[in-house]
Amino acid sequence: MKLDEFDFDLPEALIAQTPLSDRSGSRLLALDKTGGTIEDRHFTDIIDYLDAGDTLVLNDTRVLPARLYGVKAETGAKIEMLMLKPIENGYEVLIKPAKRVKPGTKIVFGGGLLKAVCTDTFDEGIRHVELMYDGVLENVLDELGEMPLPPYIKETLDDKERYQTVYARHSGSAAAPTAGLHFTEALLKEIEDKGINIATITLHVGLGTFRPVSADEIEDHKMHSEFYIMNEETADLLNKTRQNGRKIISVGTTSTRTLETIMRDYGEFRAASGFTDIFIYPGFEYRAVDALITNFHLPKSSLMMLVSAFANRDMIMETYRHAVDEKYRFFSFGDAMIIYEGDY
Repeated sequence: MKLDEFDFDLPEALIAQTPLSDRSGSRLLALDKTGGTIEDRHFTDIIDYLDAGDTLVLNDTRVLPARLYGVKAETGAKIEMLMLKPIENGYEVLIKPAKRVKPGTKIVFGGGLLKAVCTDTFDEGIRHVELMYDGVLENVLDELGEMPLPPYIKETLDDKERYQTVYARHSGSAAAPTAGLHFTEALLKEIEDKGINIATITLHVGLGTFRPVSADEIEDHKMHSEFYIMNEETADLLNKTRQNGRKIISVGTTSTRTLETIMRDYGEFRAASGFTDIFIYPGFEYRAVDALITNFHLPKSSLMMLVSAFANRDMIMETYRHAVDEKYRFFSFGDAMIIYEGDY
């Protein structure tokens, strides 16, 4: 398929720059993929699309304040570094400007509270570095780092917690699983009170979130790998949900990629961890997810392809035209949609 098939016109004014004061105050577009029916709702209505015995799957990753600004020790040249994921004996990072950082280059942050030495170089600004610091890395990042907001967000985020889900637990992401930003503790309790199960997985969001699809033929695109974990409790609950004939509702594309990776690799849900570079685009056969809650995504992005595979491309493009016409808010701090099959 051609990359241009996933393009659409989006007025810049519809790109949400700040989160709403009330997390669950966003709008919800409900798409019945059976016939393409669209409903315009509010996010708190999400409970109407969940039934007792269903299982809602959340990604409980926590975003690190992973964007750092430092200088080259040798020259004082300014360097921006985005922490992506831990590797053996160091960290994988994204460097700007990358041409200034070669093996052996030392970068200093916070007057020496954190130092990074480049150990290897890769394309697209990727570098491997060895880190030097005292104490706990997360504490150092809390002191020195900024939240790695996407480049389309120009406003300053006053409260770092608004780029975390209320259920974020395990630090390691370079970006938030933004579909989960709409949930409040009160809404999650209401969902549980209805008899809906809540399960968690962890996928640490990495470079794939920032990396555009550049290949003209989308089949040529290569995803960067991201680390995931599913524990035994979640695996047992998901298998039981299936055995009981109930639905699995994935919150976000990150949860979706984790669930589909495990089902692809094992043919069932099981406790597992590892790296996934699964690329979901039209033609992919979903085996793990029955309904998907997600935000509105960038044109020509791998996430547009994932949701197009869950419904179909023409239906998704028509739904996005509706969202633009109705002035839904787009991207990380924007509104949400649920894609489901119409038996709720």
